Amino acid sequence: MRVTFPLNPDRIADLVRPTFVALLLFTAAVLTLGRAQAEIVLTDVAGRTVTLEAPAHRLLIDDGRFLTALSLLHRDPVAVLAAWPRDINRFGERTYADYAARFPAIDRLAKVASSAGKLSVEQVLAARPDVAVFSLGSQPSDADRATMEAAGIKVMVIDFFIHPLTNTEPSLLLLGRATGAQEAAERFLAYRREKLEAIRARIAASPKPAPTVFLEPHAAQTDDCCNSPGKGNVGDLIAFAGGDNIGAAVIPRAFGKLNLEYVIAQDPEVYIATGGAHMAGTAGLTVGPEFPPDVARHTLQGVVARPGFAALKAVREGRVHGLSHQLLNSPLDIVTAQILAAWIRPDLFSEAEADEVQRTLNERFLAVPVAGPNWIDLD
Repeated sequence: MRVTFPLNPDRIADLVRPTFVALLLFTAAVLTLGRAQAEIVLTDVAGRTVTLEAPAHRLLIDDGRFLTALSLLHRDPVAVLAAWPRDINRFGERTYADYAARFPAIDRLAKVASSAGKLSVEQVLAARPDVAVFSLGSQPSDADRATMEAAGIKVMVIDFFIHPLTNTEPSLLLLGRATGAQEAAERFLAYRREKLEAIRARIAASPKPAPTVFLEPHAAQTDDCCNSPGKGNVGDLIAFAGGDNIGAAVIPRAFGKLNLEYVIAQDPEVYIATGGAHMAGTAGLTVGPEFPPDVARHTLQGVVARPGFAALKAVREGRVHGLSHQLLNSPLDIVTAQILAAWIRPDLFSEAEADEVQRTLNERFLAVPVAGPNWIDLD
């Protein structure tokens, strides 16, 4: 015999309620965990925490050379951009033409002020990026940052300029993690570390004193002399490549000026000028894919024909070289380090090694290959 009892609605509620509450709590926990796992928490080179809910798809950059970094991470680096400063002079007319031919959308991107200009918060807000990426030397004020963040725009600071050997790796990782391309960043950085370690080890094994080096950025662009790296920027690469940068002793910042009398007194053993297409129309060095080697060499001859230069040991002994400025201030500094090593320590390195590094970058890593030639020797 089966005995049945009437169902009490209150009793049913008592039985069901704990299960229902537990289910709600479980669901909330899963959702919270999912959000936490999706978050990307970064610490930029300025030491600030940047939290993204998901990989960014609309970046604003204040330096066109950041596009080169993105080309190491994405097969279509323009697709992750919302705005850039259109500072074509910083990476060359030919390079820009190559990007525009492959990714025509670059011409439709919003234009914003470069790190060399004055920040316009209005331009940033109008571009509506997910993340605004600024150079360490031109990062926004706290007030400007607050305005952008209040509009839902994350602010991130990177550096390929002030301390390239220290900040290039974390900066590229920041871009990689921020845009969902961490694996690509790590692959390139593994290669970069390998090549830099090979340079460091070979120099460390040689007891030869470091030769004195004078590197003149934008050489002879104006009549006044002489631009020079100090402590930082390409000065760090000169020291890394086995040289003694004559500017480091008197310029406490990344860049500054030396007077000609000081340069003559230091009598550097190696002279390196930088230039590029942006120097056309000046007395300066024009070197890069826009110019055949004989044109670049002719302009380099003009640079060292200035008063006082003929007396320098570097000129007397034929250790005069020209470098495209477009190889500076980006992860392409690995090529710069290799060619500087060849010029500073030709007993240990060759220009062919720099050619090989550039070829490897073009074939294995860059979405848009770097065209050449990007350096020239006077002799």
